[in-house]
Amino acid sequence: MKNSRSSILGFQEIDKTKLALAGGKGAHLGELSRIHGIQVPDGFCISTAAFKRIIAETPLVQNLLESLAILKVEDRNKIGELSAEIRRIIEEITIPPDIRAEITLFLTRLGKENSYAVRSSATAEDLPTASFAGQQDTYLNIIGQEAIFKHISKCWASLFTERAIMYRLQNNFDHRKVYLAVVIQKMVFPKAAGILFTADPITSNRKVVSIDASFGLGEALVSGLVNADNYQVRNGKIIDKKIAAKKRGIYAVKYGGTQEQELEQELQNRQALTDEQILQLERLGKKIEKYFGHPQDIEWCLVEDTFYIVQSRPITTLFPIPEAKDFENHVYVSVGHQQMMTDPMKPLGLSLWQLTAARPMYQAGGRLFVDVAPDLASAAGREILINVLGKSDPLIKDALTTILEREDFIPPLPEDKTELKPSSSHKGMVPAAFQVQLENDPTIVADLIKSSQALIKTLKQDIQAKSGVELIDFILEDRLKLRQSLSDTQSFGAIMTGMNALSWINEKMREWLGEKNAADTLSQSAPNNITSEMGLALLDVADAIRPYPEVMAYLQHVQEENFPDDLIQLNGGQQAREAICAYLDLYGMRCVGEIDITRTRWREKPTILIPLILSNIKNFEPGAGKRKFAQGQQEALKKEQDLLERLKQLPDGEQKAQETKHQISLLRNFIGYREYPKYGMMNRYFIYKQALLKEAERLVQALAIHEKEDIYYLTFEELREVVRTHKLDYPIICQRKGYYQWYERLTPPRVITSEGEVITGTYKRENLPNKAIVGLAVSAGVTEGRARVILNMEEANLEEGDILVTAFTDPSWTPLFVSIKGLVTEVGGLMTHGAVIAREYGLPAVVGVENATKLIRDGQQIRVHGTDGYIEVL
Repeated sequence: MKNSRSSILGFQEIDKTKLALAGGKGAHLGELSRIHGIQVPDGFCISTAAFKRIIAETPLVQNLLESLAILKVEDRNKIGELSAEIRRIIEEITIPPDIRAEITLFLTRLGKENSYAVRSSATAEDLPTASFAGQQDTYLNIIGQEAIFKHISKCWASLFTERAIMYRLQNNFDHRKVYLAVVIQKMVFPKAAGILFTADPITSNRKVVSIDASFGLGEALVSGLVNADNYQVRNGKIIDKKIAAKKRGIYAVKYGGTQEQELEQELQNRQALTDEQILQLERLGKKIEKYFGHPQDIEWCLVEDTFYIVQSRPITTLFPIPEAKDFENHVYVSVGHQQMMTDPMKPLGLSLWQLTAARPMYQAGGRLFVDVAPDLASAAGREILINVLGKSDPLIKDALTTILEREDFIPPLPEDKTELKPSSSHKGMVPAAFQVQLENDPTIVADLIKSSQALIKTLKQDIQAKSGVELIDFILEDRLKLRQSLSDTQSFGAIMTGMNALSWINEKMREWLGEKNAADTLSQSAPNNITSEMGLALLDVADAIRPYPEVMAYLQHVQEENFPDDLIQLNGGQQAREAICAYLDLYGMRCVGEIDITRTRWREKPTILIPLILSNIKNFEPGAGKRKFAQGQQEALKKEQDLLERLKQLPDGEQKAQETKHQISLLRNFIGYREYPKYGMMNRYFIYKQALLKEAERLVQALAIHEKEDIYYLTFEELREVVRTHKLDYPIICQRKGYYQWYERLTPPRVITSEGEVITGTYKRENLPNKAIVGLAVSAGVTEGRARVILNMEEANLEEGDILVTAFTDPSWTPLFVSIKGLVTEVGGLMTHGAVIAREYGLPAVVGVENATKLIRDGQQIRVHGTDGYIEVL
């Protein structure tokens, strides 16, 4: 069936290299027809060459596509108008005679009297990163040549349905660069049909095959018309069956088309497939998955005793599995959920974080994970993970507990295994070996900070003279110093001493006084918290600018990143410039998602800070920063006095009060230091980054890369090789940019196993109000206000008294905290940055709230219960 014009391709001529001609569905059908033992109804494909020709010969459509290209998701009405007009024009176009002749020839060979399925096949569908499932149209049981021609035009037009246009906009596909082929396939008339997922679409487990089945054509199931049986199979064994009441089905009509029919009574509750057929279908599915190399969403039909495969596409919603080099069971815990940064990272960022980390980290979906299976397999490891990590994030604790309760994934501990005895002061929160405690000396933290600053100063000096391979090697060596500083006994001890004091106070005050989270108020305005100081310091910047209307007017419209240098021309500009530059000198290395070295820092894009500065001028009176800090100190002192007075009234009250006063002193001296090591790390990262970008500029000049940001898509090892050789296989950069866009659409799990199963934990809470939205209490108090749902800090438009609702907050969000009265995040734990700063500022906060940004709408009045860990929509 060869043809010279490439307008028509038989399935035997199509493989994955023909994606641009046959579209996703056509390319997959061509590949499926090559797999031994897989039955595919015969057919052919009207290639994208025909579609392109139709569009090229219709200038009006081209003009409408140009109009469509500039629209955004928000322009729904205009999208609807253009969609309808484009489809009308395409459906009215007469197919050119030569293409009609080619189609007629193929139909003659297959049999004109047959009925056919006419199916759309776009070039941007059935891809590993975007399925576009259901976005274009399919027509079943089409009989007669003229009817086939009519439905080919309908398929071409379906590329421009509103849903297809919206999907492309959401996934960043250019409408003008997506083309459509049309598959003409012999119709089969099954007694049963359905969908087979070679990985469970609910749990993502790659070892569980999930089969949906019903009587009649699969269209009934795909369209949601009928309930389907569901069978789950694992390693050749049926592990679960749900037999649905199947009252209706869709069947072919004699003279063309399909219709809905009521099933005979005896069929309605009968299993659509026999057990033998279920296992046969599982084997076929796994054969197809092996051929394509990743999990598949497969449409099948059962005709007599033969399974026909009519479509197979990648399952694009599965989160990738971190790669292990063995076949043992692994349990991966998300690093991003601990670092309050669940966005994907670029390869250079992933690579540097892995090189810095104290233990191995594994990549998946642009995120990092730690394998905790070895910890779970030992008594000591279990104690730490379940109690410490679990106390910080109950959802992770519950997920890990679920895995342990199964006993088939992580072997149970031997019954005679000696468990660790819990620390007497912490009642099992941390094993005794991990109770690191420093003496109550406030100079310890001051000395640690001074030492960190000295190391940063030395690094800045030493890196100046480095370039080429010498620079890369210098950074790789210096990151060992960074890793050493992060695990320094004194530094780690300072953090643990503050955390232990916080835990002791909360536990004892609840036991002795019946008060929850007493340490939250005691933590307000603690000294040496570099992150909370950063938020207050931006209020001081606002004070420096406030007296100068000319400067404020200029900042309202500035877009250039070198704006501080232009300020000196204005009245008060010198003072404003000095204040902004001083702030950037201290905090300019920070940004959203800062653990990824490739993310844009405030120093690189200082305009990010302008809306925050202007908001502070609008919302606060002069001196607000100092007043807020002093108010926090007073609240903490008042709380301390209140607790000590109440304790003295108890039996052994003087002793209890003395112990508590000591712990409060430890808390105040050490809790602020919790934020400093990461600040020091980000200082180092920014110094590295500035040096690497200078090297990248040399690579651009040497024509090794196209733009300096290309280095973000290389690992450190790869970058070293490019710097050494000035050679790069450039398509790898384009490929990784595409994957990064896909990773941005994925939601990373807290816990995922080596089988790909996403384990979701739940909060085990009772006695909550009806419709309460549950999370983790991290900062005490109750507050009401307007919810501001903000996903991008740069788009924040907060007024004093708002409650911030967002996915996560890392230290860069802290300047917003001075304006809000409460905090709700989807990610976070007891000691993550948002929780620490909320306590410092005295903001009621609930974190770890699953889907908070969807359950709470922007502008709603909500009540945040920061002591008990839930939110009410009022």
